[in-house]
Amino acid sequence: MDEPQNNPQSPAARPEDYEINLLDIAIVLAKHKKRILGLPLAAAVLMAAFSMTKPNIYTGTTSILPPQKQQSSAAAMLGQLGALAGGAGGAGSALGLKNPNDLYVGMLRSRTVADNLISRFKLKDRYEREKNDAVRKVLGRVTNIDAGKDGIIVVSVDDEDAKFAADLANGYAEELYRLTQTLAVTEASQRRLFFEKQLKQAKDQLANAEIAFKQTQETTGVLELGEQGKAMIEAVGEIRAQIAAKEVQLSAMRTFATEQNPDYQRTQQELGSMRGQLAKLERGGEAGLVPTGKLPELGLENIRKLREVKYYETLFELLAKQYELARVDEGKESSVIQVLDKAVPSDLKSKPKRASMVIMTALVVGFLTVIWAFVKEANEKARRNPEQAQRLEVFRKHLKWR
Repeated sequence: MDEPQNNPQSPAARPEDYEINLLDIAIVLAKHKKRILGLPLAAAVLMAAFSMTKPNIYTGTTSILPPQKQQSSAAAMLGQLGALAGGAGGAGSALGLKNPNDLYVGMLRSRTVADNLISRFKLKDRYEREKNDAVRKVLGRVTNIDAGKDGIIVVSVDDEDAKFAADLANGYAEELYRLTQTLAVTEASQRRLFFEKQLKQAKDQLANAEIAFKQTQETTGVLELGEQGKAMIEAVGEIRAQIAAKEVQLSAMRTFATEQNPDYQRTQQELGSMRGQLAKLERGGEAGLVPTGKLPELGLENIRKLREVKYYETLFELLAKQYELARVDEGKESSVIQVLDKAVPSDLKSKPKRASMVIMTALVVGFLTVIWAFVKEANEKARRNPEQAQRLEVFRKHLKWR
């Protein structure tokens, strides 16, 4: 039977072979002291000379305080403006910003901002590039945009000119402010755009209804309606406007709630109740009003047209209130973007860090030189000792990938 290779009595497993002799290490270091000390020193001198050829780089840093998510004045007055206000509140919640910092960092890194800075600061000439794509890549390398946990966005720009670096960093803040004036990035601006479209549509519909009512008066010759007819028209117009408002609210809720949502179900029930009330009014089942079918034939068409006018008047008034509130909120939020610390020309360079470069070069070269000295010493011992040569060959064999 073959003897196990890890026999403690075999020469390959003697404990003394694994002992580290500090004196042997010191002898190796002393033997190669010229290279161990000289090569790192020479490398450090070369790195120092090389670093001196690199121009000084200065960093301009500006800190931006983006708008913070907060309750708008429109949201505080939702309960005072009826059903349409509730719909606007739901839409605002669906469109509100969950993480403003990430949004504004994305805007700062956008192609629109980069192209504006390229044109404004003539970066093609400064970076010696002909295409905007190439200039944007250089601009991305010299710019660092970071959003801290404290909610502050820091924009840093590197350049050989300290003043230019500061101006370019401040340019980012200015371009961000301009961009927010043209894009609907806040809850108020999104609500303002929504109600602006709805208000324009309601205005056109109201104008068309008024024209149709006037033409009907001229055709039928009926210019005045009785008190009961007016009361019915006003009631029907009011309830129809409320139904339209509830439908807007329900449509907005579908963007962020499922059909199983309790608020969504309650809104559906309220809408169904309002439609039932409208049906009763049209049949004359409320407050003893005369149903539409029993009104004089000549006044019937007038009532219908006037009812459309009253409906669009009520809807227009509700939309106008919400539009004005959104405009006020948008004006407040647009001025919230503030520059906390404006970039100023730096007196101290940020790059290159010559001392660190020299020290790191000396340490790396020194470490590699020490490794080389021990490897060289091992090769010399292997040539003098066949057993050491065999062990060195085994070591080299295991270093191979195959």
